[in-house]
Formats: sequence, C-alpha cells, structure tokens
Amino acid sequence: MDCGVPFCQGDTGCPVQNLIPEWNDLVHRGRWREALDALHATNNFPELTGRLCPAPCESACVLGVVDRPVAIRSIEQAVADRGFAEGWIAPRPPSRETGWRVAVVGSGPAGLAAAQQLRRAGHAVTVFERDARPGGLLRHGIPDFKLEKSVLDRRLAQLEAEGVRFATGVDVGVDLHGDALRRDHDAVLLAGGAPVARELAVPGRALAGVHLAMDFLSQQNRRVAGDPASPEVAIDARGKRVVVIGGGDTGSDCVGTCHRQGASEVTQLELLPQPPAERHASTPWPLWPMQLRTSHAHEEGGRRDWRVATTELVGRDGRVTALRATRVGGDPVEPLEIPCDLVLLAMGFTGPRREGLLGQLGVALDARAAVATDAAHATSVPGVFAAGDVRRGASLLVCNIRERRDAAVAGEVHLRRRAAWRGARAAGAA
Repeated sequence: MDCGVPFCQGDTGCPVQNLIPEWNDLVHRGRWREALDALHATNNFPELTGRLCPAPCESACVLGVVDRPVAIRSIEQAVADRGFAEGWIAPRPPSRETGWRVAVVGSGPAGLAAAQQLRRAGHAVTVFERDARPGGLLRHGIPDFKLEKSVLDRRLAQLEAEGVRFATGVDVGVDLHGDALRRDHDAVLLAGGAPVARELAVPGRALAGVHLAMDFLSQQNRRVAGDPASPEVAIDARGKRVVVIGGGDTGSDCVGTCHRQGASEVTQLELLPQPPAERHASTPWPLWPMQLRTSHAHEEGGRRDWRVATTELVGRDGRVTALRATRVGGDPVEPLEIPCDLVLLAMGFTGPRREGLLGQLGVALDARAAVATDAAHATSVPGVFAAGDVRRGASLLVCNIRERRDAAVAGEVHLRRRAAWRGARAAGAA
C-alpha cells in the first residue's frame, strides 16, 4: 500500500478508525488470519459494517484522486466471512471475573459492541431488549436482502458463549423501572438508539394507508423470520401504488421491500434537488461527496422524483387515494398529484424516546433532546453512560460501534474508581 497518508482511516474516512492499509496489505499477501486480527482491533463486527456501511473510507481513498478507489468495504466483508468459515472467530470469554454488574439498554450495534468489550474485561453484562429477539434495528429495521439474519445470529452466539446475558422482552422504563436498573447494577450504558421518527404534518396524515417506514420494515422482517405479527394494522404493498417520502437509506429499504411484496408502482420522493452523477465541486476529495447514490433497490425498478414537498394527502372512505405536492424552487409553483394506495414516511429520525427510562433516570438532555454527555460519555447521573444514536442522533453503524467502544472504556474507568473507593473504605474500616 503506497498511499502515503491513509486518508481512508482519518477524520474524513473511517469513523471506527479501522487499520485499513494494514489489513488491505495483509490480504494482498495472503495473510488472512492476521488481516482479521487487524480488523477486530478496532471493529467488533466487520461482517456487519462490510455489508451496511456507506463506506466513507472509499470516498477518502487516495487512489480515488486519479482512479476508482479500493473496494475497502467488500474486502472487509470478505475477511470477516472467511474468519467465520475458517473457525477463526470464536468466543473469547474473560480469564477472570470482576464481580461488577453492568446493564446495557438496547441490543443494536452500539449496545452489542459495548457489551462485548465489557464482558471481555470480566464484568457481568446484561443486555436489555424490548423485542423478543436481540439485535435492535439490525434485526427489525434492516431488510434481509441487505442483511441476512444468520449473519447477525452467528455473532450473537459468540457473545452468548462469552457470557453476555440477553434479557429480551423487557422494556426498560415500563417493565423495569430506571431506579431498579441502577440499584441492581454498578453501571448502566444507554444504547437505545433514536427511534422517534420525523412526522409529516399535513392534512390527511391520519388516513388509513399512511404509515411510518420503520413500522412497515419491522413488520416485514417479523414476517420473514416467522415471528408473531405485531398488533398494529397489517401493512402490505401487494398490488398497491406506493409513495415513499424520503430519499435516504430507510426510503431505499422501503422501495426494495415494496418490490418484494409485489407493489404495482413505487415512487420515491425527495425534498432536495437531484445530486449530480459525479462528485460535486463543493465536496472535493477526500470529503464525503455530494453525488447521486443509486442502491440495488432503485435498480430493481420504481421512479424517483426530486424537489417535491408534500402538502396534502387526500382519500376516500377514510383511506388515502392520492398525494398532493408542489415542486420546490419552481417558478411558477408546479402543483403535483400522485395517485397512491400506500404512503410510507421515511423522513429520518428526531431522537430518543424522552418518556419512560430517560425521564425515570433524570439524565440531562441537550438542545436536540438527545442525552447529554461529557467527553467520557458520562451523563448527568453518576454511573450512567450513553453513546450512539441516543447521544448523537441517528448516525452510521460505524459511528455507533466506535462510540460504544469508547463508552465501554469510560464505563471501565468508572468501575475501577468504584473498586478503588471500596477498597480504601474497607481499609479505613479495618
């Protein structure tokens, strides 16, 4: 690797600070086992990031200045998958037990990364998850055509073999009060994500056939897994004209799921202008480029439209039949009307749930209504830490893994200080 300064792993590249040139070179030389060790040095779950990360590292690759960048994400996935196939990825239970008990609330990527780090340090770790199976959005928010759940399950099996305990079907803040959680554990790590969806405040939002994207995706994932159907109204795109509002990854996942359910038409709307096909001059290398991104879900069919602001949803007999909108930035204003039978709202997320656990713990919130922490991920409540989406808002998978590893270190420091304090107190009493 002759890239000189490896921008791929700098601030503009990999948030998890992967040792990308090192393991790329090791793969080139056929030293796959060492490449896996280099991957795991910074990333607990490279098989997940290799499948799901948008790869800002590739946008920052030095080769991208003059040619196509190295396919970093594909190599990362290949290394991790070979590690499982060869049996190199095995449980690593701690050699000693500290006797400290840690609660991790949420079993998404942030919670799982923290749980593994803390368990390997010898602490008794319990991960609380409100759903019947662990995995958080990895299980219920991401379609199987992007992440087969067997990939998730084999990593969960490793965590369980290392001694991580999963308490599923427990909605902390409802089934278990925050005070009891703190009383029964020496440290608490909040990893509940930012699941509150951004709403569409227009007339007709209450019509039947208008749903949040995550409700749609979660319900489909449960169907595919053979899990019991959720109690909400069944959402099915079969034979329907579907409009997806929102042009991000969640919207793309909805498009692909609608294709698989047999929708008759799929239209995805975006409020912003259509990006250029190539990197825009305002985002030169090595910055994350402003340019059009087309997923395989888009390549499968459907239509994308840009600069569209929804103004009203209209219906008949209480059910949506059309979406009315205007073209943003047009002169004169261009009205639009799109016939539809199903509308999916994929406009992003506004933050964590404020009611329930966060209120019971009394943690301070920042101006964005996310959990406020210091640089060490400590909240305003002693012994309670937070990282990932619950702290920074909806973000990338790699950001969650990096933050949770950092938060695990902060929790470890807290526990050591408690141990020292207890030791000093016991010595004074003697």
